[in-house]
Amino acid sequence: MLLKDDDEKRYLELQEQALDDAREGESESLKKMLEHGLPVNLANSKGNTLLMLAAYHDHPTTVQLLLDYGAEVDRPNDRGQTPLAGVAFKGFVEVAKLLLDSGANPLTPQGNTGTTMGIEMTPLRFAMLFGRKEIQKLFEEHLALPQSQRFPFLLRMASFFRKWFLRTRIEIKEKNKA
Repeated sequence: MLLKDDDEKRYLELQEQALDDAREGESESLKKMLEHGLPVNLANSKGNTLLMLAAYHDHPTTVQLLLDYGAEVDRPNDRGQTPLAGVAFKGFVEVAKLLLDSGANPLTPQGNTGTTMGIEMTPLRFAMLFGRKEIQKLFEEHLALPQSQRFPFLLRMASFFRKWFLRTRIEIKEKNKA
């Protein structure tokens, strides 16, 4: 069956509405669409799935709904980033727990993010780099890493560079004011 132009336009509008609903945490609206056949792994033009959008905007109820409908928990976007990496960057602990409980891997390499100081980036390393200590601890406990393997040197380096970056940024702002 071929879609008429009006039908195709409406279908595209519904997809955009679903992506907006995920971003805004509109779980009830999304649930109705999923019940009527909306693909749970629907993605926008950048490869961000409904789950990625809901997770990145800290909507745990919507994240749980999408996971219940079978969303791929470690599906990367076009930049190679997973929902767990976005949550580690933003610091959303509750959403991180939901993703971990559904099988997300804090050691999944993050595709196009490259390396930092020769170290491949993962959600765990994002948490460390951005000072998300609660999420880092959650990931380490999930992985059951012994204390000796919890990257203490890398954590100190990440903390140093974070402080240096903030200090440098302040110095640049002060120079620009003068």
